Amino acid sequence: MIVDELLIRDAADGDSAGLIALIDAIFREYPGCVLDLQDDMPDLLRPASAFAEKGGRLWIVERDGEIVACIGCRFDGPEAELLRLYVGRAARGGGIGTRLVALVEDAARRVDCTRMVLWTDTRFTDAHRLYERLGYVRQEGSRALNDLSNSVEYCYRKAMA
Repeated sequence: MIVDELLIRDAADGDSAGLIALIDAIFREYPGCVLDLQDDMPDLLRPASAFAEKGGRLWIVERDGEIVACIGCRFDGPEAELLRLYVGRAARGGGIGTRLVALVEDAARRVDCTRMVLWTDTRFTDAHRLYERLGYVRQEGSRALNDLSNSVEYCYRKAMA
């Protein structure tokens, strides 16, 4: 699907290097946030296969052959989990995040999911505003991941109409 000169497509395992570069650049925007492929995101080494094996799907957004954004999801009965929403700095502000969330929600509806869940790092305040604007509600509490980045995450949920 091509939207405003952006190509949105299913990820392939060959997209690994581009996805790693995208997410690493985003993590570098936040002090203390590091990309740990070994323990935290091994799925990025074979993204399409890893998502498929867990009952999910991963999409990427390309502009001029470069990966500028991605989003994934996993379906689990009535609940779908939104995963790996990352939009590179140069691609922000044009509604890509909103379009990608809509893409995942539509995919979830097609498999009869009635609610969405996601976890997001407490440092990603721009993402929190996006999720809240799209009807996601932050849940009480947080969880610590005990990872190299000392990540703490908030949970957001949304009932699907």
